Amino acid sequence: MTPFAGLQRRYADRIGSRMAFLLAVALLPLGAISVVQSHAVLREAEARSEAALTGETMRAAEHEIRLIQKAQGAAAALSEIVRPLLASPEACDLAMREVKNASQVYEVIGFIDNDLRMTCSSLGREEDFTGSDTAVLAIEAGEPLLQVSPEGRVSGKSVVVATNPVFDPNGRQIGVLAVSLPHSVLIGQPSITSDQLPPVLMTFNGSGDILTSSAGFEAGQQLLPRDRALPALAGETRSLAFTAKTISGRDRVYSVVPIIPGRLYALGSWPAGGKTGLWIRALPSFALPSLMWLACLLVTWLAAERMIVRPIRHLRKAILDFAKGSRMVDPLNTSDAPQEIRELAEAFARMTDTILHDEAELEDMVHQKEVLLREVHHRVKNNLQLIASIMNMQMRQARTPEAKGLMKGLQDRVMSLATIHRGLYQTTGLTDIRADELLPDIVRQVVNLATGPGRRIAVNTDFGDVRLTPDQAVPLSLLLTEALTNVMKYAGARAGETPRLDVSLRCEQGSTALLEVSNTLDPVPRQTEQAAMGTGLGAQLLAGFAQQIGGEVKIDRTEERHTLRVRFEIRPLADAEARNEAAAGTDPVPAAAS
Repeated sequence: MTPFAGLQRRYADRIGSRMAFLLAVALLPLGAISVVQSHAVLREAEARSEAALTGETMRAAEHEIRLIQKAQGAAAALSEIVRPLLASPEACDLAMREVKNASQVYEVIGFIDNDLRMTCSSLGREEDFTGSDTAVLAIEAGEPLLQVSPEGRVSGKSVVVATNPVFDPNGRQIGVLAVSLPHSVLIGQPSITSDQLPPVLMTFNGSGDILTSSAGFEAGQQLLPRDRALPALAGETRSLAFTAKTISGRDRVYSVVPIIPGRLYALGSWPAGGKTGLWIRALPSFALPSLMWLACLLVTWLAAERMIVRPIRHLRKAILDFAKGSRMVDPLNTSDAPQEIRELAEAFARMTDTILHDEAELEDMVHQKEVLLREVHHRVKNNLQLIASIMNMQMRQARTPEAKGLMKGLQDRVMSLATIHRGLYQTTGLTDIRADELLPDIVRQVVNLATGPGRRIAVNTDFGDVRLTPDQAVPLSLLLTEALTNVMKYAGARAGETPRLDVSLRCEQGSTALLEVSNTLDPVPRQTEQAAMGTGLGAQLLAGFAQQIGGEVKIDRTEERHTLRVRFEIRPLADAEARNEAAAGTDPVPAAAS
C-alpha cells in the first residue's frame, strides 16, 4: 500500500469524513432540485436583465430612432404626393423646400427617377446621380430602404438616406423619394436615467451598415463584437443581449433592438462588469447549489469535529495510553460533548478506577506471596544448614577416613542446597528468577568452602540477563554446584601458576542458553570423556540435573583445561505462571512427596 493510499484510507475512516459522505449522499436529491430551481431563477434573471438592457438601449437611442423613423415616414408620405407634382417642377420644388424648412433637420429632400436624375428637390435645381451607389441601390431595391453615405453627393456631408419607391397609377416604379439626415443632428447625448455609464450607441440597417455611432464610425468599428457580424445580427426579429469580445480583445455587453425588423436596428454596448446584470450568465446554474452543498458539508464536518470527533479522539488517546501501561489517567473534559460521549467517558473513568484498584490489590497479593515464598526459602536454608551442622558433628565421631570422606561429600551437597535456597529468597520475582542474581552467589559460596589459606583459585564469572523458571533455576543451580564441586577436586595449574576457573551463562540464538564451566589442570596425560565425568555419584547427579533442565552434558578435556558445557532450552515464563495458578487452586504438596 502506498503512503498516499494509507493516508487517504486513514482520513476516509474517520467519523467526520463518513458523516460528511453520508450527508452528501442525503443532500443529493435536494441538490438536484436546487439546480433545477436555480436554473429557472437564472433564466428569469437573465430575461429580466435582457429586458433591462433593451430598455436602456431604447432610451439611449430614442433621439436617433425618432429622427430616422420620422425621415422614413416623411419619405413614405412624400412618395404618395410627389407623383402629381412632377408635372410642375416649380411647384414640386416648393413643396419639397417647405417640408425641409418645416422639419429643420433634413439636409436634402428630392425625387430621383429611374435615370438617376433628381428632377424635383428642396435645392430647386436638377442633380445627376449617375455613378452613385446609394441611388442605384435605392432604385434597384424597389422597397423602403435606409442607407448611410459617408459623403453625400449633394451636401458633401455624412448622411443617412431614407428612400421610398414611387409608383405610377399602373403600379410601375418611376423612381424613389429620398430624405437625407446629416449625422450631426443624429448624434446627441444619450438619455440614460440610471446611474451606470452611458452606452456606445449605434444604428444599422438590414444589410449591416452602420447608420449612426455615438463614438464615431472608426471607433464604433473597433467596438463591434469580434465573433458576431452586423449582417447576422440584422436577421434577429427580437431583442438580443449577449457578452462578447471586441476586435481589441476587451469584454463588452451588447444589446440589439430591432426598431424596424429587417430595416433598422439599434445596438447598445457597455463595458463588461458594469451594472448590467449579465454576470449572471457567467454563473452556471449548479454553482449556487454546489456552494450551498459544500457549505453544508463543511458545517457538518466542523460540527462533527467539535462535538464528536475531538472528544472521541481525546478518549481514544486516553484508552490507548492506558492500554500501553500508562497509569496516569488525566480527567477528560467532555462538557461540550454529547450525552452519549460523556457517559462513555464516565464509564471509562470508572473502569480505570476499578482496574487500578484491582491492580493495587493484586500487587499486594503478589508481594505477600513473595514474602511468604522468601520465608519458605529462608527456613529451608536454615534447616539445611542445621542438617549440615549435625552432619559435621557426626563426621567428627567417624573413625575411618572413608566414612569421613563420605560424610564430607554429603555435607558439601547439603550446604550447596542451602546456598541455592538462600539465593532463591534473595532474588526478585516469583515466576522468573534472574540467573545473574542467583548463580554468582552460588559460585562464591562453593569456592569459599573449597579454598583456604593454602589453596587459591582465580575465578572469572560472566552471567547474562537470563530469566529462568523455578523448575529450571533449582536443577541448574544444583548442576552448577555439582560441577564446581568436581572442579575443586581436579583444578590445578603449572608450577608457580594459580589455578583458574571460568563460569559463564549466556543466551544464544532463539531461546537457547549455554552454561560453561572451565578450569585449568595439572599437566597430566589426556583421559577419556567418561573418565573425566567419573563413574560415581557426581557424574550421575550431573546427568540427572542436565536432564531436568532439558539439556545434555558435554565435556571437553585438553592437556591444560577441562571444560563442561550444558546447552538447554529456556522454558517460557508463561509455563511457570500457569503452574502457579494451577497450584494456587489445589492444596500444597509436601516436599517429601515430590
